[in-house]
Amino acid sequence: MLRTLSRVSELPIIVKQLQKNAAQAGVSKTNNYATEATIQVNRPFKLHRLDEGPATEVKLTKDQALKYYTQMQTIRRLETAAGNLYKEKIIRGFCHLYSGQEACAVGMKAAMRDVDNIISAYRVHGWTYLMGVSPSGVLAELTGVQGGCARGKGGSMHMYAPNFYGGNGIVGAQVPLGAGVGLACKYKGNGGMCLALYGDGAANQGQVFEAYNMAYLWKLPVIFVCENNNYGMGTSSERASCNTDYYTRGDALPGIWVDGMDVLAVRSATEFAINYVNTHGPLVMETNTYRYSGHSMSDPGTSYRTREEIQEVRQKRDPITSFKELCIELGLITTDEVKAIDLKVRKEVDEATAFAKSDAELGVSHLWTDVYSNNLEPKLRGTIAYDIDHIQERKGVNH
Repeated sequence: MLRTLSRVSELPIIVKQLQKNAAQAGVSKTNNYATEATIQVNRPFKLHRLDEGPATEVKLTKDQALKYYTQMQTIRRLETAAGNLYKEKIIRGFCHLYSGQEACAVGMKAAMRDVDNIISAYRVHGWTYLMGVSPSGVLAELTGVQGGCARGKGGSMHMYAPNFYGGNGIVGAQVPLGAGVGLACKYKGNGGMCLALYGDGAANQGQVFEAYNMAYLWKLPVIFVCENNNYGMGTSSERASCNTDYYTRGDALPGIWVDGMDVLAVRSATEFAINYVNTHGPLVMETNTYRYSGHSMSDPGTSYRTREEIQEVRQKRDPITSFKELCIELGLITTDEVKAIDLKVRKEVDEATAFAKSDAELGVSHLWTDVYSNNLEPKLRGTIAYDIDHIQERKGVNH
């Protein structure tokens, strides 16, 4: 049975297995090109208070392979561009990069339905793109210009899109908000759920456990996702948490541990979790992943870990490289298709970067517009009273 790559050194073994047992592995071919493959998830899921877990045998079509690779590569390019813009002092303030964690977001998004929602912390540039904002809309928001998805008002940590309730700058604050979104889904009866994402550094916040408790009592359709990249702000998870098995920390809530560097494993776990929370109530999911950069751009990220460790993960566990090599060996993607995608993504992000550098900032008179998407009162509160007219300029607009 085929399996996803977790180490580059496994590649020769995988190639031999493919050559020997392609038919038995479930590879469907048309004109000598694979159209679909069945893959065994390499690193097993770990379960807490669950009798059964996600499917360990997953299907991948050629279209899905092309889509997931394009999405992960776009996020990587976006973050590289953001890092460069920060170094050029064009992006100001805070800037937290997602490089290395692309499989988490792409895998979860692949499982989401139109009625589902997501809320996260401050590492959200990639999620903003996945939820429908163009690369130019993301980078322009980072540089604070009017072409940004929030017209430059939100910046790196506060971007939004339909069904995406943004990033939050307060550590752990998005978790109870995510429970609230789940409550809204249950109240509306629309069958939707909410992914509430937080990092291992936020996992010790009291409000996280309060949200667990309320969601359990009310049986809310919420997946509490701990994106465990193994390091908080300046320290390792082992030094900050007495229990680093974050998928077990919901107590009565069931939990799943998944390899966050494997996009297909994350997709399978999220599909299972969505079905579970809509039937039984909340669940905790830990995606074990890795960030290549520091906590933020102001953190070099090498004072509490070695450069050799980072390089080893890049060489042996990179989510994009591993997925690309797997798809090529399965015949789902050709090297020419990979090159074409890489060129297209590079061109798109380069153009978005140029736009983010050249676009103008929003005029002062627009700073108090679009405070609410649906303002129930005609006036906004000023310095002494409700004396500012609410002006809605961007109804229905999405970059």
